[in-house]
Amino acid sequence: MKHDCPKRAKYLSGKRILPKPITKDYSVSDLINNAFNAYNSGRIKDAAELIVKEYSKENVTVGMSLAGALTPAGMASSVIPLIEHGYVDWIVATGANMYHDMHYPFNLPLYEGSPNVDDVDLREVGVTRIYDVLFDYENVLMETDRRLRKILTRKEFQKEMGTQEFYYRLGRILDETEKENKIGKVSILAAAYRAGVPVFTSSPGDSTIGMNVAGLEVLSDKFKMRINPSIDVNESTAIILDSKVYQKGRTAVILVGGGSPKNFMLQTEPQIQEILRIKEVGQDYFIQITDARVDTGGLSGATPKEAVTWGKIDPDEVEKSVIVYTDSTIALPLITSYVMQNTEPKKLKRLYDQREELMDKLKKSYFENFSETAPDEMKELEDLLDKNID
Repeated sequence: MKHDCPKRAKYLSGKRILPKPITKDYSVSDLINNAFNAYNSGRIKDAAELIVKEYSKENVTVGMSLAGALTPAGMASSVIPLIEHGYVDWIVATGANMYHDMHYPFNLPLYEGSPNVDDVDLREVGVTRIYDVLFDYENVLMETDRRLRKILTRKEFQKEMGTQEFYYRLGRILDETEKENKIGKVSILAAAYRAGVPVFTSSPGDSTIGMNVAGLEVLSDKFKMRINPSIDVNESTAIILDSKVYQKGRTAVILVGGGSPKNFMLQTEPQIQEILRIKEVGQDYFIQITDARVDTGGLSGATPKEAVTWGKIDPDEVEKSVIVYTDSTIALPLITSYVMQNTEPKKLKRLYDQREELMDKLKKSYFENFSETAPDEMKELEDLLDKNID
């Protein structure tokens, strides 16, 4: 059968697959450009090229979420360069990732190991395992706890705050510790502090950091630090609101893993649209690295096309979205290397330095838009608050 349909050329417009042998001189860019032709290697190429083409623009604000045990696996080596290069403007990470991030500036060693070990024996000899990462229970885990508790007793932490402010203060201490130990740039939190990159944890109690905060609350009434998650919801939303509405720019995400960090990063758009009542269309660019399956709900109900229905992704840009179905510890180093080899540094946005200004804009927009779109509901809520609280 002869096909003369003019649409055929669109489907056959991609780069021709014509295998060329890999040589000893291949760089990561050569490898991705020439050998990553299909399946998930093709999606790694798509993600890397999307970052080079779109994320590299000065008016694009980039968020990165980090889920899974990434820092114990040394993934700071892939995240820190992107922070310093201006390609990560804000971060949402699990508390566990930020806890294990502290081992490195403290110079407490983690070791490559094997998953095929006797875990009962490990427990008896005092070794903790994260798959094939091994470390000393007493001299790493417990020592990190001891140092963290001493930090938390400092005067600067005795207040209510969100995790953005908490991590900034902790990052400053870790930056000093890195320099004292002359260990190099090994901490994501220290790098974020230096670059003014906000870091959030959506579930601050779900980590050893949260456990130590809770323990100090039990230990003494003098301990006044309180983490308020609502501050994080508003401060993260303020970043997207300013980027899209006030700066007239674009926003992008690099979702490493899924879970709560992914949802927290993406919920900023529904917060703008549903709660603040501000007209918006969603994130412009979307990249996720995951090994989850959509049919089991493992992608948190937020594949890019599905996320359009929630207002999380701009429907006009969704076709550019990329999901790489593979291990983050494989894809992220490759993507980071490609970006570093093919782009110039962007000017750091230093969003942490603007946090008060961004919150002022959010508050102003909230009151103006809520009173305009739902004045009766706003009046009802104010009356109920007066009645129920007084």
